Amino acid sequence: MDLRIVKTKKAIINAFLSLRAKRPLEKITVKELCEMAIINKSTFYSHYADIYELSDSLENEVVLSVIQSMDHPEYIWENAGEFARQLFLGYLSQDRLIQILFSDSRSSLFVSKSEQSVKEMVAEKYPQYCLDPVQNMVLTYTIYGGYYAYIRSRNYDQEQILSVLVNLTQNAGEWLTSVRCTPGPKPLEA
Repeated sequence: MDLRIVKTKKAIINAFLSLRAKRPLEKITVKELCEMAIINKSTFYSHYADIYELSDSLENEVVLSVIQSMDHPEYIWENAGEFARQLFLGYLSQDRLIQILFSDSRSSLFVSKSEQSVKEMVAEKYPQYCLDPVQNMVLTYTIYGGYYAYIRSRNYDQEQILSVLVNLTQNAGEWLTSVRCTPGPKPLEA
């Protein structure tokens, strides 16, 4: 890739993150972003359709980074506590960007984008999970419940938070799978 393009995108992203850390997305203009990045508006528009596309692109990168940090997303079925541990360590690794990008009107988007990404990743190995309401509940509970508990507790000791979330998720996963109505998904043969 052309070095000028790389530098321009980096300047756009840095200016956006600086502005976004101070105010809601809806209050950021392309004009002020371009002034801060020291580029022309036409340069911005050659990369992004608008501020929302830029924000969405960065949000998706953060979610992907969290999900890709997980070694074994299929652990949701085998070891829900370990799945939660990997997921929350991924959250911690991107915490500052999550706080900036997913604040204000976009605060609920991180967890919904995370759930969608995890479900897509897990479905590659266990496509039949979609048919199992209990497994879907375990996954949704783990992602939503754990994330919001983490967000509300982020000012406490991280090791303690992680330990509690892992134990809660493991216990909930065991309970939910013990009351299951249908057989659990089996991995696809390689």
